[in-house]
Parts: sequence; C-alpha cells; structure tokens
Amino acid sequence: MDTQLSALSLPGRLAGEGEQITMDELALAARNHGMPLEALHHDLTPQGLHYLLIHFDIPVIDARTWRLTVNGHSGTPLSLSLADLRARPSRTVRVTMECAGNGRASLRPRPISQPWLVEAVGTAEWTGVPLRDVLAEAGLGEVAVDVVFTGADHGVERGIEQDYRRGLALGDALGEDVLLAYEMNGLPLPPQHGFPLRLVVPGWYGMAHVKWLTSIDVTETPFTGYQNTVAYRVKHAGGEDGEPVTRIVPRSLLVPPGFPDFQTRHRIVRPGPVELTGRAWSGLAPLARVEVSTDGGASWSPAELEPPTGHRWAWRRFTATWHAEPGTYTLAVRATDADGNTQPHREPWNRGGYANNAVHRVPVTCLT
Repeated sequence: MDTQLSALSLPGRLAGEGEQITMDELALAARNHGMPLEALHHDLTPQGLHYLLIHFDIPVIDARTWRLTVNGHSGTPLSLSLADLRARPSRTVRVTMECAGNGRASLRPRPISQPWLVEAVGTAEWTGVPLRDVLAEAGLGEVAVDVVFTGADHGVERGIEQDYRRGLALGDALGEDVLLAYEMNGLPLPPQHGFPLRLVVPGWYGMAHVKWLTSIDVTETPFTGYQNTVAYRVKHAGGEDGEPVTRIVPRSLLVPPGFPDFQTRHRIVRPGPVELTGRAWSGLAPLARVEVSTDGGASWSPAELEPPTGHRWAWRRFTATWHAEPGTYTLAVRATDADGNTQPHREPWNRGGYANNAVHRVPVTCLT
C-alpha cells in the first residue's frame, strides 16, 4: 500500500477551544529553545543561550569537502570552499535575530506550531563575506530579480518534501550588511547555528537567515518556493495568499526583576527601589523611545534608553527605577521606533502566529 506524504505531514490548524499544548508542540519545544530572559543583561548573547529554531534535522557536514555553489545570471558559476570564503575581505555585524513566530503560544485561538512565549531572540556578532561581493563576482546580469538560498536541511512540511530554501529580492540581498557568515561571536559557527556557512540578513526575522548553505542562485523571476509563498505569510483566514513576513516590528522585553518561583516563574521582589531593565529593537527603523508601566499598561512612564552604539541592527538597553510597595503588580514595557511603529496592547492575531509584538507583561508580587 502506498503512503502519501500528505498523510504523514498534515495541514496547519488552530487549537480547539480549551485545547492544551499538544505532544507534537511539546516535542518541538524540547528540540528548539528560547533565550532565558535574564540573558538580556548581555550585550551579546552567548552561543548556547541564543534562541534556536531548526526546521528539519541538523545536517552533518564535513567542512573539508563542503562547497558553496553560486550561480549568477551572467558570468561563470562559482564553487567556493570554506577556505576560499575565509580568504576574502570580511565584515562583522552585530545583529538581533528574532523568530517570526515569537509570542505565538499566547494567541487565541493558538496556531499549532513551535509554541514560543517571548524568548525566541538573541544578539550575536556575525563575521563573514558580504553577499554582494560574491554576487558581483558571480555576475548579476541586467534581468536579475531574486536571489535564492538553499540549505542542506531536508524534510517535509505540510506534505511538501523540500530542502529549506528562501528567496530574497535582489535589492534586499545587496544590502551592505547582508553576510555569508562563518563565525558567531568570534568562533566558528556551531552545528545548530548553520556550520559551516549561513546567511545573515540584518533587520529581518529569522526565517530569512538560511543555515547550512549549499547554493545561491540568481533568478530572473520571483522565487515561488514553499518557504516564501506558503509559509511565513500573514493570513487571517484559510485560502488567503496573505502578506509576506519580512522585517522585525518593534519589540521590547524586560529582565524579570527579583527572584522566581520555580514552578510558575512568578517574580518576587521586596519593598524599595527596584531597577527595571531590558532590551528593545526594531528592524524597521531606529528606536525612538521605550516606556514602562507598573499597572499592566493603564499608564506609562519613559524609560532611559541607551544612546545609539553604532550597531544599527542590535538591541539597545533601557532602564527605569520602580519604587515597589507591598502588593501584586503587572509590569509592562513597550517600544516605539523612529517611523512611529509601536507595540500594540494586545496580540495582532493571524493564522501563523507571526510578527506578534504585543507589549511584554511580567506579573510581580512585592512582599510585605
């Protein structure tokens, strides 16, 4: 009897009313991981704490035999070893990377997928070769439209067998800070982060940063592969084409103050001045301000936002002082960028759970 992939890899669905986290979601949460929020204290997220999402399996790649093929629209195709890439002029860019589904688990109804809370983020310094230099060498031609990136990870999603593959419009691919990265925080890429080579597209959600690169192809027509035209689209009803997920909308996260209860993670502080701190970022425009609230968002006060550091694509630290008195509170934080984009009070629902940047809330009890 023939078995069809569609019988093994089911369509996406929404959780039923009152449906708890499924075993499939739990399995995804066990192999992927978010960044502990206390790691927001670090300017650069240590490799083991940076968020991680792996669509299929981590490929086992021998760097001695690995090659990257680059097919331009004109000129001669390239076949580059890791040594070839390391011999080229390099660039290091500090980038805050966030999963497009960050916050999905809080949506109602809940899209069944990786059940992120708010920790799917991290900031690293990526070192590699500017993509535009390699594309120029391969030859772009006058009719180039998209650049397609293929990773070595292979699997099936929603009944479609595929290599993980994403396309970028040529103008986006030619950005000054777009990298073919072989180092993370000054060290070779670890296997789970794309060894030996990955794409880094500053300001974009994580789905664009293709890992375990094997080939780059310049095309004269828009790329219509699964990860561009089916997945990572903001859809509000079944059957919609939706809008593509692209750049990161403003978000801010608090370092949970005080100390936690083990089981519930509820925070506990003592009366007196309490420092509130965290990080904020936006892939759309530079940050303009961050505000904090101690009453769940009913009122807001400005936080002190650190001056720009020269790292356009990295988060910035903010601080504020809260004079805590005995009682139970809901702390909240929101960021606004220079284009006026600000975090909404409630989650902006869509079927994939993408680009959810609702204000971050942290319940806290101040002891007597």
